[in-house]
Amino acid sequence: MLVLKPGARLKSAVCDTEVMVVKGSGEVDLRCGGASMVNATEQGEGQLNADFSAGSLVGKRYTTEDAAIELLCTKAGEGSLSLGEAPLGIKQAQTLPSSD
Repeated sequence: MLVLKPGARLKSAVCDTEVMVVKGSGEVDLRCGGASMVNATEQGEGQLNADFSAGSLVGKRYTTEDAAIELLCTKAGEGSLSLGEAPLGIKQAQTLPSSD
């Protein structure tokens, strides 16, 4: 399990995906491509799980349903991000009020 803290950089053990933690803290089971993510300085090993191969997009923010964890994708890859078996969704931009 990883210990999250804002500003931490993580990478996938099975693809090129890299993320930075924007929000969230504590121990979590953060995965990419079905395998646990590792700190950016560590090496991981494993194989991409076909069920978690939807990909991740650079510049997008990924979050849990309750918005307790938010990640910024800094390098795209083939694996999709998940918290355990629950996939993370792309955070939608907030609409600004009109300035008529």
